Amino acid sequence: MATSCEPRRGACSLSRAAESRSARSLACLCLVLALAAFGCAGVLGPGAGVGDTFRLSDHASEGDPAFRASMRIVLDGLDADLAGDPDLALVRYERSLQVDPTNPYAYLALARHRVEGEDPESALPFLDKSKALLRAEGALSPGVEAHLDGLRGAALLASRRRTEALPLLERARSLAPEAWSDGQLDADELR
Repeated sequence: MATSCEPRRGACSLSRAAESRSARSLACLCLVLALAAFGCAGVLGPGAGVGDTFRLSDHASEGDPAFRASMRIVLDGLDADLAGDPDLALVRYERSLQVDPTNPYAYLALARHRVEGEDPESALPFLDKSKALLRAEGALSPGVEAHLDGLRGAALLASRRRTEALPLLERARSLAPEAWSDGQLDADELR
């Protein structure tokens, strides 16, 4: 029986192959766990995972100068809503649309404002316009869809159209539970 301290070549290459397989298996396991933990957000794209709250301030620096100026005015409108000045907020939302009539987020903010007003159903055309613009731009993410559906549901519920409203509100809750758990979208949750 030979007692050599030299490792055998075959044993060494088998050991390295086993280590390589273990490393690949561990990497795959980590990837699966990460996707599960983050709700597959990496598959949907950054900021598009279920449970991620869509906020307008995250998009204020995008686009051309007119869009950015319009977004600043929209954010001012949300601040006015937060401060309890709905008249100033309305003026800001309308001004933002004068600056950039193709800003889908201005229509979204205006719709949110209308849902809280005396005629919630008047929000519906603004939601339609926002959705059409977002779809045309390829920017219709799960986060913004949650707000579109939730606001539509809230408007319909306030108009006593419960059967149409409840599935929309439930979908909004499932897409963005931290914003829609109470069935409404406050200005600070959209901001």
